[in-house]
Amino acid sequence: MLTWDPATDPDARFNRSRVPLRPRVSDPALKANANARAGEGKIASLVSFGPTSNNPAQGSTNPNHYAFGHWQYIDKLVFWGGSAGEGLILAPNATVIDAAHRNGVKVYGTVFFPPTAYGGQIQWVRDFAQKSGNRYPVADKLAQVAQYYGFDGWFINQETAGGDAALATELRNEMRYARTLGPVEFMWYDAMTESGAVSWQDALTSANDSFLQEGDRRTSDSMFLDFGWSASGLDSSRTLARSLGRGEYELYSGIDTEANGYNTSVPWGSVFPAGQPHVTSLGIYRPEWTYTSAANRADFHTREARYWDGANSDPSNTTTTSAWKGLAHHVAESSAVTAKPFVTSFGAGQGDFYHSAGVRVSSTGWNNLSLQDVPPTYRWLVSSDGAKLTPSIDFADAYEGGSSLRLTGTLDAVNTVRLYQTKLPVAADTKLSVVVKTPAAGPTRLKAAVSFTDAPTSFTALDLGSTASTGWERKTLDLAAFSGRTIAQIGLQAAGSVPSYDVRVGQIAVFDGAVDTAAAPTGVTVLGVTDVSPTRKSLRLAWTASAPGPVHHYEVYRRNADGTRTFLGATPNDAYFVPQLDRVGTETTTTLDVEAVSAEYGRSPAATTTVAWSTATESNLALNRPATASGQCNASETPAKAVNGSVSGGNGDKWCTTTSAKWLEVDLGAARSLSRFTVRHAAAGGESASWNTRDFTVKVRGSTADPWTTAVTVSGNTAATTTHPVTATARHVRLEITAPTQTTDPAARIYEFEAWGS
Repeated sequence: MLTWDPATDPDARFNRSRVPLRPRVSDPALKANANARAGEGKIASLVSFGPTSNNPAQGSTNPNHYAFGHWQYIDKLVFWGGSAGEGLILAPNATVIDAAHRNGVKVYGTVFFPPTAYGGQIQWVRDFAQKSGNRYPVADKLAQVAQYYGFDGWFINQETAGGDAALATELRNEMRYARTLGPVEFMWYDAMTESGAVSWQDALTSANDSFLQEGDRRTSDSMFLDFGWSASGLDSSRTLARSLGRGEYELYSGIDTEANGYNTSVPWGSVFPAGQPHVTSLGIYRPEWTYTSAANRADFHTREARYWDGANSDPSNTTTTSAWKGLAHHVAESSAVTAKPFVTSFGAGQGDFYHSAGVRVSSTGWNNLSLQDVPPTYRWLVSSDGAKLTPSIDFADAYEGGSSLRLTGTLDAVNTVRLYQTKLPVAADTKLSVVVKTPAAGPTRLKAAVSFTDAPTSFTALDLGSTASTGWERKTLDLAAFSGRTIAQIGLQAAGSVPSYDVRVGQIAVFDGAVDTAAAPTGVTVLGVTDVSPTRKSLRLAWTASAPGPVHHYEVYRRNADGTRTFLGATPNDAYFVPQLDRVGTETTTTLDVEAVSAEYGRSPAATTTVAWSTATESNLALNRPATASGQCNASETPAKAVNGSVSGGNGDKWCTTTSAKWLEVDLGAARSLSRFTVRHAAAGGESASWNTRDFTVKVRGSTADPWTTAVTVSGNTAATTTHPVTATARHVRLEITAPTQTTDPAARIYEFEAWGS
């Protein structure tokens, strides 16, 4: 670390956050829960997004990820990690910083000195606190790392035994020194005492208080109290903090939810007594239990809602027999929607596809919290005199990114859905736009609902009218009549009588004048290329940021031969790592586009660069090779038809089967190097797209004595032709179909099964 220099570290620029910390508002009049208190106890969240050595800086192609979405309840996030084997100092990755800052939440890295039982060595602590003249060299680097990467401070967890009072003193001096170097904060963990011993106090005491404040010298910005606290201990901690000239809410009383989540026993009344001021703040260790314990994404969202919003998925109604009422029961929501433009497409920071203005530009799953929109402040607040509609984040469709807001249920009375607490001044040219999609053309029965700070709980409803199609449509409303007022809340209101109401909202935006576009980036450069295989590369791209005007993020595409583009990824940064660029056919070059997306979602012209491919040729190794199958629909629709190189011979130019287990196997004759599979489904041969294969896998093995290995897994396909890059060596390839069509039709129809390689 002492030799680290971002100027010579080729990875450094890819790990930078570009999103500044945004200010927040928390109006007590708008809190969801009557018991919750605004401006008192805060919440710090210690989160492990992945193992220490597996935190991609710019997301990945795995749609399964802890995409945290309840930022409104926390004020600090500690990027938890570190171990004796992997490293002691863990800086947060850029995606988490971007998402947190967009929501007004500070982010800390972790310095972890483990107990000796877990490999800790006291010499490491002494090395950390080494001094050179009047400087602490490691502190210099801690400040430099935080400022370069764009995060806010460090959580210091010193649990290694063997220290003494002199070492404890140096650690305090080091933190004070580091805080003079610029905007860098420290949270101290209640483990090491002033004697140098590791002795958890479970409170602020005379044995550890100088790690918070020493006379008139501020040592750390906050302290995380260990998990064994008591009511009397927290009460005395509050008294001591005040006597030191510090606030009790700079103390975070820790709870450990790693193992049991919301089944963890917590003496809530000791830290957040009902009807009384909070005693301290709350520190949560490992809230990602909601993700690590979940069976799937839907289960994760159910658990996340129970953890944060309460048992009823309604932060205003946390009634339950459980002691865990949800954090919304105790802490009022905060919102970073405090400046225009404000745009949300209800992006969760993950998805199974990627849409741009309603057009699918990638069918690859992904996660990237840098692309997460500010989540709704209230999850969910619905008022109605009749049945209540159910809002949800829907991953089946999107206007931008991978998700949208969906309202479903029986509509038999006016439903008001409160979404965002805001502080947005209205000018003469301010607009509010809503992008909607309805199952059929006609009335949306939906209105935008806004309230203003002079009457924050009273909504004004603005009708969105009707749709002319079943596609995404933008409804733009002029707010000039409200010029001079400030928007306090944004929501939606549905009214009418519909037994099965179902409307998607793809975007809500508040902006002034026309939608601003961004200037194009310049100087797009390929900094490095790694040839993963003859038909796959990974790339390091960089460019000069657009100027002038704010850019929300940059999107990276590859151009296709048919004039379309495929989305490869996005970042607010000026550099992006493309983990997977696949060669299509025998193309000799691939053109890449980088375009800037403005804060109002106007897109710039594309800046381009080109990547060259090797002239080494590949071929369809399955062509006319021996093929067997689970069965066939008739005598002419044989397995051989799927490897004959043709899709133009009519409806009979295919392999078809209705067997319960549906598989097609091809013997390539010898073990061959495979780069991709291409499957041509029903519509490729001219049949109905509703018969395109929905769910299937491709498996490979070297010989008949080897077990099958899954090389490709596809679910939810609708395309006529699908291409699946792989890096594998195999003689036998096998297509297994689990859902043969988009309907209940039982027949699998495959016009070609191609195995490309050399």
